[in-house]
Amino acid sequence: MDEFDSYRAEMNERLLGSNHLGIKRFFALDTQAYEEGALDQRTKELMGLTASIVLRCDDCITYHIKQCAGLGVTHAEFLDAFNVALVVGGSITIPHLRRALERVDEALGYKADDSQ
Repeated sequence: MDEFDSYRAEMNERLLGSNHLGIKRFFALDTQAYEEGALDQRTKELMGLTASIVLRCDDCITYHIKQCAGLGVTHAEFLDAFNVALVVGGSITIPHLRRALERVDEALGYKADDSQ
């Protein structure tokens, strides 16, 4: 996950450093969408995670897992979000769920033999 973080930070800096107005506006909009509002940040991040699974974007899945873990989302809550994504997205999301579960376990410090 550290490699993901450093690559993401480096490339985001390059993109934003281009000073392209549309790119800067989109990044700002994306950031603002997850700020506290009528829905709390935790709920919004879980929604982002679920949408990312349905859209099958592994980078986005990893990002939202890290955000959710930082906001105290539990293993059981992650699994509930995965279930919603599976119902909405269908079986094509299963490979992404496998990788997502591995990332959740890493983010929460679980081992494969830990009781869930």
